[in-house]
Amino acid sequence: MAHPSPSPEPRTEQPAAERLAAELRAAISGLVRAGRPHDQLAPIPATVLDLLDRQGPMTTAELAASRGVRHQTMAATVKELTEAGHLTAGPHPDDARKKVLALTAQGRNAIEADRRQRVGLLARALTASLDESERLLLARALPLLGRIAAELGATDGADDADGAGEASTAGSAGRPGDRGPISGAW
Repeated sequence: MAHPSPSPEPRTEQPAAERLAAELRAAISGLVRAGRPHDQLAPIPATVLDLLDRQGPMTTAELAASRGVRHQTMAATVKELTEAGHLTAGPHPDDARKKVLALTAQGRNAIEADRRQRVGLLARALTASLDESERLLLARALPLLGRIAAELGATDGADDADGAGEASTAGSAGRPGDRGPISGAW
């Protein structure tokens, strides 16, 4: 049953991109934070399992680069997931020094169960908090959010003349690209 909350008033003026971006970031952050206590997996392991499920087997270095974290940070997560039975490490086809990580059946089941939990939670919240016309409006906005995400992905690590846009996985704390669980940046 939808709660009788007033619908947001339609905006008559053009919102400034910065204000709209700040409101969007706050709304999405709030949505993520509200759902996090219900997650079955912690955020970092869930991200690793999700990447391997969507993109297929990868090395620890490839996982670290895809998340913009140091190899050592990712290696610790990989070790925990392997010990929990979620990952298996096999030989790299081209480099005997490397190991290729893949999901086990247990790892695939864990990420699929986590996704089902998240989708169910969101579906219940949508049904409880939005009426049919608001759900239709949200559905129409989803392609826009996808385009924004694609643009952010296209500019992530783009080559700037001064190198400021490049993501680096090496460096000291505080540098862009040196993210990890302590900073909570990923």
